[in-house]
Amino acid sequence: MEITGHVKTLVREGELLARVAERAGTDSPVPTCPGWRVTDLLRHTGSVHRWAAAYVAEGRLEPVGFPDAPELVGGELLGWFREGHADLVRILNEAPADVQCWTYLPTAPPSPVAFWARRQAHETTVHRMDAEAAIGVLFSAVEPEFAEDGVDELLTGFHARPRSRVRTAEPRVVRVRAADTGGVWTVHLSAAPALTVRGDTGEAADCELTGEAAWLYAALWNRLPLAGPGVTGDPALARLWKDTAGI
Repeated sequence: MEITGHVKTLVREGELLARVAERAGTDSPVPTCPGWRVTDLLRHTGSVHRWAAAYVAEGRLEPVGFPDAPELVGGELLGWFREGHADLVRILNEAPADVQCWTYLPTAPPSPVAFWARRQAHETTVHRMDAEAAIGVLFSAVEPEFAEDGVDELLTGFHARPRSRVRTAEPRVVRVRAADTGGVWTVHLSAAPALTVRGDTGEAADCELTGEAAWLYAALWNRLPLAGPGVTGDPALARLWKDTAGI
């Protein structure tokens, strides 16, 4: 997806997150994030938005910690979240194409602006799902191409990092198929970080995960159960993902 496409998604998802959080009330529990309430969700996502914006706006070349969120509640907290979201959108829209700053995934796009637009679009979409979980509604639709992009970021980026805990004592293969977009990934698990190859390598898979891209997106981010007819082969590998894939 182009930078502008990710920024448009970021706009929509941030606005929806705020509306749903307001409807839920900031004291409501968030079932998809055990131990969190909507207050925690807004503070976390608002801090991440400001953290990301600072890299682009200031050209930061070294990693820094998340900024502390203020001890606000209710409408004041929602206002703080909306302000940070709007600033992030503005900074991404106004950033020169040649901005250089820190990024952190091994498959990051060559443009740091593209990286941060993509990363924050997915960050905000996943946490919008968390806000919807707080009011017990079905997740709003995720466009198939965007969902496929998010699955790719998760598999080839996050779980290629040394900190990923998705590992097996013996080599195993998981194949992921997006039935509506045609996206396919072959994930090689071992005692080392996962190695994901785009496409069907032709080797036998120990477990296959097949479904619409939006379902794969939510399930692989552990926002929906990774279960059902789309999971075939060794169910232990689906359980392993649920238990160890948290970011």
